[in-house]
Amino acid sequence: MTERYPDQWEADVVLSDGGTAHLRPIRTADAELLRVFYARLSPESIYYRFFSPRPRLTDREIEHFTSVDHDRRVALIATIGEEMVAVVRYDRLTDRPETAEVAFLVEDAHQGRGLGAVLLEHIAAAARERGVRRFVASVLPDNRRMTRVFREAGYQVGQRFEEGVIELVLELEPTETSLEVMAAREHRAESRSIQRLLFPRSVAVIGASRAEHSVGQTVLRNLLGGDFTGPVYPVHPTAVAVAGVRAYASVLEIPDGVDLAVVAVRADAVHDVVEQCAGKGVHGLVVVSSGFGETGPEGRASQEELVRLARAYGMRVVGPNCLGIANTDPEVRLNATLAPTLPGRGPVGFFSQSGALGIAILQRTAGRGLGLSTFVSAGNRADVSGNDLMQYWEEDPATKAVLLYLESLGNPRKFARLARRLGRRKPIVAVKSGRGTQGVPIGHAARALTLPDHAVSALFAQAGVIRVEDLSELFDVAQLLAYQPLPAGDRIAIIDNSDSLGLLAQDAALALGLEVRPRLDLGPRAGADEYEAALAGALGDDTVDAVVALFTPPTIGGYDLRVPERILRLAEESTKPIVATYLGLEGMPADLRVPGPDGAAAEGSIPSYPAPEDAVRALAYVIGYARWRRRPAGHMPEFADADRERARALVEGWLDSGDPVRATPEQASELLGCYGIGLRDGGGVPTRIVTMEDPSFGAVVSFGLADETAALLDDRAYRLGPLADAEAAELVRAVRTAPLLLGHRGAEPVDVAALEELLLRVSRLGYDLPEVARLELDPVMADASGVAVGGASLRLERPPGPRPELGPRRLP
Repeated sequence: MTERYPDQWEADVVLSDGGTAHLRPIRTADAELLRVFYARLSPESIYYRFFSPRPRLTDREIEHFTSVDHDRRVALIATIGEEMVAVVRYDRLTDRPETAEVAFLVEDAHQGRGLGAVLLEHIAAAARERGVRRFVASVLPDNRRMTRVFREAGYQVGQRFEEGVIELVLELEPTETSLEVMAAREHRAESRSIQRLLFPRSVAVIGASRAEHSVGQTVLRNLLGGDFTGPVYPVHPTAVAVAGVRAYASVLEIPDGVDLAVVAVRADAVHDVVEQCAGKGVHGLVVVSSGFGETGPEGRASQEELVRLARAYGMRVVGPNCLGIANTDPEVRLNATLAPTLPGRGPVGFFSQSGALGIAILQRTAGRGLGLSTFVSAGNRADVSGNDLMQYWEEDPATKAVLLYLESLGNPRKFARLARRLGRRKPIVAVKSGRGTQGVPIGHAARALTLPDHAVSALFAQAGVIRVEDLSELFDVAQLLAYQPLPAGDRIAIIDNSDSLGLLAQDAALALGLEVRPRLDLGPRAGADEYEAALAGALGDDTVDAVVALFTPPTIGGYDLRVPERILRLAEESTKPIVATYLGLEGMPADLRVPGPDGAAAEGSIPSYPAPEDAVRALAYVIGYARWRRRPAGHMPEFADADRERARALVEGWLDSGDPVRATPEQASELLGCYGIGLRDGGGVPTRIVTMEDPSFGAVVSFGLADETAALLDDRAYRLGPLADAEAAELVRAVRTAPLLLGHRGAEPVDVAALEELLLRVSRLGYDLPEVARLELDPVMADASGVAVGGASLRLERPPGPRPELGPRRLP
């Protein structure tokens, strides 16, 4: 019996060179596609697959290979454009239905692009879904490339040699190694796809217009005015030249290769343009055209078709309805945006979802003297997202700090995973709009978030992301991170020549939980010598981690012009950060700037803020990030008494009908018992623990006290599961009422370690079982002798599919 066509197995994927391909199950209608594919194969590839020469496939073989039941016999093919470029299949063994024989075939011209690895990920996921637990593969000894695909996948591999053939056995249960391998391959592929966009050797502007101030002419002039290092080709249906540069009627008529195409034609003409770019071999598209998802359902359908077609032909898409992309690298000098000027070269990468805000963002960046490495405005974010840019910036030596202006999160769980990894190396500062609604702007290819905004903030903080309130704070924090070192603690020294300014800084620091060392008020007549001595003393003091230097001109008479020079000289030699309020200036003033090669600010430059409160607030954000970065990542303990297989069997049995289930108290108790959690009466402080399956973030754990006051104040703390031990400890202490657990006003502290262990067990349960839509333990009584779970409610529901991080790589 043939199963229905499994459309959930279809996927767009990024290959190791940054190109894209489409994967899908094979169909009987693919007979001719398979025949043509086979005809392009080399004799060597055919011999490796069939162990004998086979110049062509017979009609009977073609029918056999394209006829599958999506259960006992499964085959997936990879296509680029209209061509099939690879195929993988498995056939269950008759006497061992949990075992299947697997085989690959990749076209010679596309070998070395990672197709074998990504096909193995997807066929393994399909096999697990159908109950297959292991693959066997027969490989000739000298077929080293295919042997390497199996061995490097990260699964447990067995091997035996018989009659001149190597037989490999792969156990398909995902392992920590296989998940790490998959994530590493995803990282390299997505990073490479962004690199191809940001480092083009040539650019075509399709829709380059002769009309002044038109979108197409603006992009063309900005590319030329920015002195792009490669050729720029205007494309116009009738013009001989645009902006003094020879034009071509179609991208196909350009005599040389084109890496990047900026598309500025009407929305209804974009489809034809994409097909022409595919024929030309373009690597990527920047679609500045509007008229897509932001206009309603018809526009959204056009947007989805744009992305589908581009990916099918191996191209990534920035946009549509975007401002464009830029790279200040002197080897490229790419300004493929609608912004006439770019900030100078600097260590900050900037991703903005808003095209409308893009020009203002770039103007404010330049106005502050803040330099950028690269800039991407994604507009409707139909394909390339902030996640892709984080993959690229992680390895980019030119980027020291990452700025994100986010209006939606397409894959929040992946965002958290990437941010946590990137944040250990480089700081991420984010503005996430929509705090009040958690909605998604019209046109964005993302879903609305269901968690309250303070929960989203908590999950950002867990991943090390510095979430700020607005764009002003974004730049305030960025200029500190870009040019000053990270602080080693939260102890700050304040040096000022105005008692009023000093008190404002001190009040702001105390309100933000910073420890203020004795404030040094130098008086209004203080000059360079006084500032130099005070600053040298603070920087040399082991009890000071950062310095706030405040300098305002006296009301009468001039001021010592040598003050900024002395401050800057000491800052260059210090490992402690310095922030300033210097003459009320904002950004990176010339007096406090270490000049870079082009006059832009270089490392060691001191950021200035118009008000002391702004300087201290920026410093507090950075101190919090540095604290997160110093904190050990912790480890996720394995509980020897946990019986995951029994828990899985229980859940599968209760959901046998496919309908959601509200479990009985006995069923909830039985499932909790599988993770070493028992129910009993107890006394002490009542708390409440919840694990839920969020449609955007996956397994989320919340904790708080179980009383009316906590409920009224919504005093709940949130973290992504599964928790590491350090995160469980943080979660207990993250609620405002935590002192009631820790010995408030002389009360006996509860057994916090037991509470943390319970959180670890609950978070593991929720993560292991995505079917647990919501598990609530209320009350959990905590006292000095331990914890007691007094009640539990459990709701089960089959999720629409596996969590993305547990499934094979795919583009959203």
